[in-house]
Amino acid sequence: MRVLRRNLTAYGFLCAALACFAVFAWYPMIREFVLSFQKTTLVNPPSWVGLDNFLTVVQNPAFGKAWLNTVEFTALALLCGYAVPFVMALVLNELRHARAYLRFVVYLPVMLPPIVAVLLFRWFFDPGPGLFNQLLDFFHLPALAWLDSSSTALISLVIVATWMNMGSATLIYLAALQNIPSELYEAAELDGAGIFKRIRHVTIPQTRLILLLMLMLQVVATMQVFIEPYMLTGGGPEDATMTVAFQMYQFAFTLQDYGAGGALGMMLMIVLLAFAAVQLRLTREDKA
Repeated sequence: MRVLRRNLTAYGFLCAALACFAVFAWYPMIREFVLSFQKTTLVNPPSWVGLDNFLTVVQNPAFGKAWLNTVEFTALALLCGYAVPFVMALVLNELRHARAYLRFVVYLPVMLPPIVAVLLFRWFFDPGPGLFNQLLDFFHLPALAWLDSSSTALISLVIVATWMNMGSATLIYLAALQNIPSELYEAAELDGAGIFKRIRHVTIPQTRLILLLMLMLQVVATMQVFIEPYMLTGGGPEDATMTVAFQMYQFAFTLQDYGAGGALGMMLMIVLLAFAAVQLRLTREDKA
């Protein structure tokens, strides 16, 4: 009876989690799939239009630019947001003092509401009294129009996204590093391996699966970037920060074309599913 009661409690928590996924994840995806083939105005009854919504999206002048910006943002975010947390985790793992405090400091940006973090960086990027231009002036360097120039706007969004999200990745990497047997490092040191060789031949092989998993999560997250361009640039200047997710918002809530927004969302979901499938296949082969 006690075992049955314990299992019922576990199934109860499982059902609650499944219900949350069904309401907030699976139903919206199904609804988006249906919406992408309909003409919906939220006033008149929806009508089926086949692939017209997809043609509308593809023929939009900003369609190609949005995908190009999204891929470029993802690539830049991988260079920064994928490598920086791993380096931070390596540094924290080597520390012997104030490790708990520094973990809190690193994770602090994650605890801030995204809107608050973005508004904070809006002041940092201000071309007048902004913090970043003040630092450039301190080093006698020319000021930059961070968000107002098409050459710096996208990298500015990458800086914001990296700062906002690196705390979670750092703690995941740190947990993986702490699970590496110390005997492996001791053996490497006895063989005369320096710190970089230990990282190459011990740390990276031992955390390979975590690195591959975080790569997939990083790509999926950055391909859906929305808050940063929405709050900081509005897709500008000259569509330099127009992303796929932001264009979805424009179709649905600016142009009131919910079918086109759903169609673009389906395209993005198919691309991400294909990437995730390839990544999981490579991971499975790597484990074998």
